[in-house]
Amino acid sequence: MKYAYFLSCINESMTKEVDLSLTRWVKDLGIELVNLEKGTCCGGSNLDYVSPDHFLVINGRNIALAEKMGLDLVTSCSTCLMTLRRAKQALDSSPEKRELVNGHLAGEGLRYNGTSDVKHLLWVLTEDYGLNRLAAKVTAPLWGVRFAPFYGCHILRPSSLLGRDNPTAPSSLDRLVEALGGSLVEYGSKNKCCGFHTLLVAEQQSLSMTGNALEDAVRAGADYIVTPCPLCHTALDAYQDKALDGRGVSRNIPVLHLSQMVGLALGYSKEELGIDRHMIAA
Repeated sequence: MKYAYFLSCINESMTKEVDLSLTRWVKDLGIELVNLEKGTCCGGSNLDYVSPDHFLVINGRNIALAEKMGLDLVTSCSTCLMTLRRAKQALDSSPEKRELVNGHLAGEGLRYNGTSDVKHLLWVLTEDYGLNRLAAKVTAPLWGVRFAPFYGCHILRPSSLLGRDNPTAPSSLDRLVEALGGSLVEYGSKNKCCGFHTLLVAEQQSLSMTGNALEDAVRAGADYIVTPCPLCHTALDAYQDKALDGRGVSRNIPVLHLSQMVGLALGYSKEELGIDRHMIAA
């Protein structure tokens, strides 16, 4: 199994442990991720509102690089997933937009054709690789560990763009936890927003959303929160003390990216997976 891997900005800067952990275990599963070295920032969830044509050119180029390699494009960042898939949807439905984008790409010898899919790492594990196959590879089952899966927004909504999970009752991350031997806790915030994208403009409102999710998971008895998104990880981990301030919550809760959870179940240490780099100790 071989994919082009989109190097998201946050993993190259704030959450380097996501890719660190991923490189530890993909070889154990026989998955090859080829870094999209010439890819550029997807523009988050903002560029398409500021300059729609630049948004399409940039992300059309990212996908065209994967197409040139003959590979589907995979990301471990939910915001990158939503952004790239939004661009793909727009280009696949508009010959005029494809012509615009390809006019810009021609100078690099690139062309957007719409032949490469854009996937999240979670989808690769649950759909392409398969959870039964993954479970057979587990060497250190996560028995007795209670996880609160936190999906966040950008892997669920809008469902017309993403379409893998029911946004009101998602299950893919839950099933991954169970395949690795972990236990699930039910709590109301699993499909809510982490608040990350409003941190710079409305910090208190953002921290309130983060705090709601954290408090909910703690009161449900979870040992860990696990998330498929490094932006959610940043909000829930790095801002945890501020988000829980004044809430009367008795303890902190460690937050893992799904790539770290998989690595633990495949026998890698917390240090090898970069879990010791987190703000909240695990």
